[in-house]
Amino acid sequence: MSADAKSRLEARLAALAAGPSAAIRLGLDGVRKVAQAMGLPMDTASDVRLGCPTVVVAGTNGKGSTCAMLASMAQQAGYRVAVYSSPHLLTFEERLTIDGEPVDAEHWLTAFDQVAAAQAAVQLDQGLTFFEVVTLAAIALVHQHSLDLAIFEIGLGGRLDAVNVLANDASVLTSVDLDHQAYLGESREAIGFEKAHVARPGQPFVVADPMPPSTVLEVARDRGADVWWFGQDFNYQGDRQQWSWVGRGQRRNAMAYPALRGANQLLNASAALSVLSALRHRLPVSQQAVRQGLSMVSLPGRFQVLPGQPAVVLDVAHNPHAAAVLATNLDQMGFFPQTIAVLGLLSDKDAKGLLAKLIGRVDHWCLTDLDPVETAGRARSAESVAQVLRELQSELPDGGRAGMGPAPISLHPNPEEAIAHAGSL
Repeated sequence: MSADAKSRLEARLAALAAGPSAAIRLGLDGVRKVAQAMGLPMDTASDVRLGCPTVVVAGTNGKGSTCAMLASMAQQAGYRVAVYSSPHLLTFEERLTIDGEPVDAEHWLTAFDQVAAAQAAVQLDQGLTFFEVVTLAAIALVHQHSLDLAIFEIGLGGRLDAVNVLANDASVLTSVDLDHQAYLGESREAIGFEKAHVARPGQPFVVADPMPPSTVLEVARDRGADVWWFGQDFNYQGDRQQWSWVGRGQRRNAMAYPALRGANQLLNASAALSVLSALRHRLPVSQQAVRQGLSMVSLPGRFQVLPGQPAVVLDVAHNPHAAAVLATNLDQMGFFPQTIAVLGLLSDKDAKGLLAKLIGRVDHWCLTDLDPVETAGRARSAESVAQVLRELQSELPDGGRAGMGPAPISLHPNPEEAIAHAGSL
């Protein structure tokens, strides 16, 4: 990839992020019109039909891990696999990988040109959003490759998310919890209703949430999906050494634990195995490929423990449900003299709910501002997070830490300085 292509891509993305397209706006009408103008193949339901089996993954948490494990197992079986996910962690190109490698800047630029030309050719009441442009570009890139499996992660919700313009051969709902309430609703029932609309008539719909809201199953059945429900249609069990999975007419025994660490990873792996089972007549995957795929899977930022000392854990937990899982994972790490948290948040996140799950486990908080450009103006200041944390500490005995008092708080202008300060404590 040339430096020129990289700089042109960064300029293109900056222009998109600075314009009206940066806003979040849900709906599929404009996406469908532009997709049709791009010449993408559409089925009778006006969904885009890719030339390979397609899996769409929705959920509040666990989407990225489920996508990564599904892709890793399929790749170990020799299949060519594309994965589309968001947001990216380090570089934009990470959002679409083919055979585990990010698509380069030049190809992204060509795809953006296709989307822009098609958008100019149709009459839209409002232009496409940043996420809609990126998603259509990713769909075009996947369509242009000869692939065996395409995995697309929903960005927000499901029913009106741009990814849901795709026809799918199987879909997954990893979990339902409170996040993005301004767009999806204030209850699990409302959010479940939105997320369950990734289900398609006659196609497998894997529900990995152990206690899904009633709306999830109601929507799936109304849409005529083939529901695979955790605890009824598939399950897992394990001991300290290995684990096993059982689904409809198939078992996977004596498997090592996934390389991804964390309390919920067997549930995510079970969802991925259910997809493979549902698609096994089109994409058979051997037991050896499953074992290798689970042992080799990697996904930065999901309870990622860096090598060396002191122990450093990277985690993208951004809502109370994910923070509770992070707290459980920290408890299972064993004894450490102190735990220091470096934290930055966006303005639309439930800061109090998230902090409440971790407050008793943190000995020092290093709160950081975030880049307003990189966060499209959604960054929350470190001081505002500190105000929430101080309020929470004042409401809890000993600041949430039995016998030790409230944990100290320091404020930093950027993550680099926050991390450096944490290292000095």
